[in-house]
Amino acid sequence: MDGRKQKEIEFHNLVRSEEVAKDKKEYDYYHSNRKFYDVARTGYRFQENWLKQRCRGKKVLVFGCGEGAESFFLAKNGAEVTGIDIADGAIQRAKQNAVKQGVDNKCSFLVMDAENLQFKESTFDLITVSGVIHHIDFSKALPEMLRVIKPKGEIICIEPLKYNPIFQLYRKLTPHLRTEWEAKHILGRKEVYMPKKYFKKVKPHFFYLFVLLTVPFRKTGIFFNSSLYFLEVIDSIILKLPFIKWLAWQVVFTISEPKK
Repeated sequence: MDGRKQKEIEFHNLVRSEEVAKDKKEYDYYHSNRKFYDVARTGYRFQENWLKQRCRGKKVLVFGCGEGAESFFLAKNGAEVTGIDIADGAIQRAKQNAVKQGVDNKCSFLVMDAENLQFKESTFDLITVSGVIHHIDFSKALPEMLRVIKPKGEIICIEPLKYNPIFQLYRKLTPHLRTEWEAKHILGRKEVYMPKKYFKKVKPHFFYLFVLLTVPFRKTGIFFNSSLYFLEVIDSIILKLPFIKWLAWQVVFTISEPKK
């Protein structure tokens, strides 16, 4: 295993470790960006609805499954789920959490490199990738995705974008929140459309720009909720405009019609 992947394993095992979880100061240090996810509703709702409409009775691969939350959602909605992650600590916790969630009979979790999948050809109906592409070499993972997806299979990805200068400044000021590889491989237009080499359709949807202004007010109750809803509506309009849409924090893109 090359040094880049080993650093990913070490970093993500560290931030998920019991030592960090038990030390509030350490936990807050490594998870200080969690506050932004308090306002990240619309993109994840889009992803969940897309999966919920398709996953029942299907075989689903969860790339970079972490501690299993997305896998449990899929299992509870009727999917047969396989979660993979390169970090062994994440897989250990996912297995434990699956038992607690009562879905261990519907989920399997494997330590695996997303760039070298150990599955047979045309195994999965769906693949879901949440915040993982900037951790890997996407150009190497894509042929593997093509190989293991079924001829009518579909993929959904949710990822951060690199074009907004304010978001990029924040990333530079918080190097402890990500590995050096992650910081250098936040997605741009090229990466979003890279799957076109192997799939006929790629459709991006853009989320989160003005809603991030509500982050400082997330504990203010009614004011926060009403402000968040209002700015979600504004974002839904603004982030359809050419050029402006690429300034969003995140993109959800669907991939379909594999060239098999």
